[in-house]
Amino acid sequence: MPEIKYRRVVIKMSGEALQGEEPSGISLDTLSYVCEEIKSIWDAGVEVAVVVGGGNIFRGGKEFSVFGLDRSVADYMGMLATVINGLALQNALEKLGVPTRVMTAIEIRQVAEPYIRRKAIRHLEKGRVVIFVAGTGNPYFTTDTAAALRSAEIHAQLLLKATKVDGVYDSDPNINPNAKRYDRLTYLDVIKQRLQVMDITAITMCMENRIPIVVLDLNRKGDMKKTVMGEEVGTLITT
Repeated sequence: MPEIKYRRVVIKMSGEALQGEEPSGISLDTLSYVCEEIKSIWDAGVEVAVVVGGGNIFRGGKEFSVFGLDRSVADYMGMLATVINGLALQNALEKLGVPTRVMTAIEIRQVAEPYIRRKAIRHLEKGRVVIFVAGTGNPYFTTDTAAALRSAEIHAQLLLKATKVDGVYDSDPNINPNAKRYDRLTYLDVIKQRLQVMDITAITMCMENRIPIVVLDLNRKGDMKKTVMGEEVGTLITT
């Protein structure tokens, strides 16, 4: 077996990653594919945690204030959407034989364990995939920030951001065919150039805790496993 470079990894994926070609909600084909990719690195012996968003169901945020919906209420609704996605991931992973635990920042004891840092680490040590849902449990914080926070708390060696593009570009590659893709960036590059990777809070937290970030295309089969094995895939953000 090739040597594993990153033995404890947090995967951050958006809710839209589970949407596939569906107008909203969860695509069962996409869900199955995503779980196969997660299983591939779990099979290699990597300790895997997942932070999932909820944008395919409901996206919180300040844009709802124009309709009279309080920002805090919208954010809590978005957190509950992540719980739905987390349960879907758990069910699909366990059908593949992967032991899984869902841990939530908002207590919903009937469907998920409350988040306790030491317990999460113990689950990882026992070979279980841990799915973190409900963000940080607080409004005004994104799931990107939740991913950075959980990465720091469980001492992850890598934060892997799975997106719809194969790295970080200087402009939107879907709009600008001449957009330049970066192989490597520093945290300060991302902040100074205002690159749309993760929010500034998440980037700063990773910088302060020296957690490298790899941005890659979730739809490119095998790239996740290549990354944890140390191959250069997507864009690496580090010191």
